[in-house]
Amino acid sequence: MTAAVDICARVRRLVQTMAPQPPADLADEHRLVEDLGFDSLRLMELTVVLERAFELPRQRPEDLVGVRRVGEVIALVAGAARGNDHG
Repeated sequence: MTAAVDICARVRRLVQTMAPQPPADLADEHRLVEDLGFDSLRLMELTVVLERAFELPRQRPEDLVGVRRVGEVIALVAGAARGNDHG
């Protein structure tokens, strides 16, 4: 459980740090583009930073299509990190 909490906190911190319009209190419901001001280039940069920070394999664009909110980013990273633990 501690590892999952750590992943959530680290992802939130990275998203908030990289957000062009970071809120004072980041919530899972915040939308990356509409609420936090990410554009396509900044989203690509966020993907690379998360891959490196969590030692994840490169994400395929089709895996990222439905990822629009902070909570979805956390779920994607946590799922990929769990996959890495077993590989």
